[in-house]
Amino acid sequence: MANIRSAEKDIRKTTVRTAHNQTVKSRIRTLRKKVISAVEKKDVAAAAASLSEFAAAADKAAKTHVIKKNTSARFKSRLALKVGALTKPA
Repeated sequence: MANIRSAEKDIRKTTVRTAHNQTVKSRIRTLRKKVISAVEKKDVAAAAASLSEFAAAADKAAKTHVIKKNTSARFKSRLALKVGALTKPA
């Protein structure tokens, strides 16, 4: 247990930040699953819309350092390839 006032405040701040970061990461995971399920159903419109929503959330999470910038880029790239494969003729 912290003995110094600033250390106690740091513990409180860490607790709040951790909770917020968990909600952001959870939202990103949910949005990724939404894109993947739309791709599996071969629903081009829904996949494109949910990809856009996911990309915005991933960029915002990367901007606030909840996830790393390259992680965001990797997720977006892989999902964009899957969505793009739907629109190309076989």
